Amino acid sequence: MTETAWKTLLAVLLPVALWFWPLQLEPTAQHAIAIALFMILAWATEVLDHGITGLIGCYLFWALGVARFDVAFSGFADDTPWFLMGAILFGTMASKSGLAKRLAYMITIRTGTSYSRLLLALILSDFLLTILVPSGMARVTIMAAVAIGLIGAFGLGVGSNVGRGMFLILTYTAGVFDKSIIAGASAITGRGIIEKVGHVEVLWSQWLIAYLPSDIITILVAWRVTLWLYPPEVASLPGGVEHLRDELRKAGPWTALEKKTLGLMLAAIAFWATDFLHHIPSSMIGLGIGLMSLLPFLGILGVEDLKKLNFLQLFFVAAAVSMGKVLSAANGLAVLTNVVFAWLEPLLARPFLSTFALYWTGFVYHLFLASEISMLGTSTPLLMQFATTHGLSPLKLGMLWVFSSGGKIFVYQSGVLVLGYAYGYFRAKDILRLGLIMSLADSLMLLIVVPFYWPLIGIR
Repeated sequence: MTETAWKTLLAVLLPVALWFWPLQLEPTAQHAIAIALFMILAWATEVLDHGITGLIGCYLFWALGVARFDVAFSGFADDTPWFLMGAILFGTMASKSGLAKRLAYMITIRTGTSYSRLLLALILSDFLLTILVPSGMARVTIMAAVAIGLIGAFGLGVGSNVGRGMFLILTYTAGVFDKSIIAGASAITGRGIIEKVGHVEVLWSQWLIAYLPSDIITILVAWRVTLWLYPPEVASLPGGVEHLRDELRKAGPWTALEKKTLGLMLAAIAFWATDFLHHIPSSMIGLGIGLMSLLPFLGILGVEDLKKLNFLQLFFVAAAVSMGKVLSAANGLAVLTNVVFAWLEPLLARPFLSTFALYWTGFVYHLFLASEISMLGTSTPLLMQFATTHGLSPLKLGMLWVFSSGGKIFVYQSGVLVLGYAYGYFRAKDILRLGLIMSLADSLMLLIVVPFYWPLIGIR
């Protein structure tokens, strides 16, 4: 039997067995979990395109009576897939206009031409941008334009280790930095619940300082691991700095298309960076600016450019969001939450063990949800209630739980990962490898930082 056949059997037989297994659960909840298991296994084994798997899963939720149509396909009315649409348009206009390559040349001249230094520069830029642009998807959109240009400067493309390494690192770390700084939606959600249910003040500065050692370790480990997993085909840009200067001279002065593209991207960055003033959602900004590039009088993108896009990526992320909403509506999420906390409660009273247990429990719990917001929104209140009734620190447990949502091994677990994946430079198995290594490194790092460093800054 072929490998594909085994994967297909695994993705089908286990969910079918769960569907009919005589568990003491509400039928709707059990059936919702069974279909979700099919989607997770099919995504993990890649027996089908992720978008097709997602559509089948949504259809099964609806056709088998687990959820109404509006719930089964609710992810298509969520803003996440449409943010992805805007980001894809950003990448398309940056590539078509030549802006991506020009920016890449300009940056490389200043940072150095070795792959190692450029990779580190991408990670550091991603981290620093987190404060300015509080959206992981927005940052990936911005950094992707630069990465595409750099990959082209190396004379490489999709499938290369250079391309795989750059897109993996900027995508994965964007999701982690969103948790170590109160910037992304998930960290903001977690902070709100900790304050409201845990009845403790959560300071932005304290959160930043608490995770600063973790950020430094994450940057260094991610950099070295990526270099190890994906050694470059070319260690340094051919021709060095002089080659880049020659290419810039050949490109000539800025074209009208480049200027218009840069203008739209700067407008998006300005709106993203000032969202605390106008409160316009990041997704609305991204899609709005992306659609502006299609307006005829701007002359940046046309209908033919739109036809070349891979819309299965939109189906994938929409289906992943739908899965979480169906699980919630069918009480499948409540079942999973009860199971998780029944196992976790005895461990939380042990200071050293609780750190490790919280991280990996959150890691496993997140496997069943594509939305970090859903994960934190459904589970954090229960965790805060447990902390307050048992005399534990709501701030400490809450911060650990939020950070645990940053550990991921499957693309469907985050809109940020889906966005990075949509560019086509890495495969799902690449996220699995990098995610496992980075999650293990993060959990071990927490065993040192939480018991020894956090008490020094008032988190006990």
